[in-house]
Amino acid sequence: MKVLGILGSPRIGGNSDILLDEALAGARETGAEVEKVILDKLKLSGCRDCKKCNETGICVIKDDVQEIHKKILEAYAIIHSVPVYFWSMTAQMKAYLDRWCALFDAEWRWQKQYYPKMKGKRIGLITVCGDPNPRTADPIVHSFKSTAEMTKLNWIGVVMASASDKGEIIKDENARKQAFELGKKAARPQ
Repeated sequence: MKVLGILGSPRIGGNSDILLDEALAGARETGAEVEKVILDKLKLSGCRDCKKCNETGICVIKDDVQEIHKKILEAYAIIHSVPVYFWSMTAQMKAYLDRWCALFDAEWRWQKQYYPKMKGKRIGLITVCGDPNPRTADPIVHSFKSTAEMTKLNWIGVVMASASDKGEIIKDENARKQAFELGKKAARPQ
C-alpha cells in the first residue's frame, strides 16, 4: 500500500515539510510505501471552470496535475501538509485542490472510471501557522474536511501546530508525535 504526502508549502525544509516527513516516517514504519509530492516544484495552474473535464475526467490544462492525479488514484491514503498564508492555504495547495474537479462529473459524483480507486481512500491534513493559536488554520481544516465529507473519503484526522521560523517545529515534540501517528493511521488497513 502507498501513502502519498502532498506538500503545499513553498518553503522546503520548513515546518510543514518537517511534519509531513514525520507522518511519512510513521506510514513507512507501519509497512507502507511512501511518496512525497512538493507542489512548489511542479507546474500547476488554477482551475478555469471550463467544465470540459465533467465529461472526460481529464483536465484540459497541460501541466503536472495529471501526474498528481495518477499518484492520488494509486495511493491508499493521502496526507496533505500546508502552512497558513493569510488565514488560508497557500496558492499552490489551493490550485492543486481546485483541480480535483477533473475527478468528478457535472453532478459532483466521482467519475465512473475513478470511483473504484477513490472509494474509501483515506485523507489527512497537517497545518502549521505562525500564530500561537493553531486554530487559525480552521478555514483550511474546513476545506479539506468538507472535501472528505462530500466525496465520502475516509477522514483520518488533522494535526494543527504553531511555528514561525524555519525548522522551529522540530522543538515541538507533541506536534511531531501527532504527525507520526497520523502517518501510522493512514497506513493501517481499514
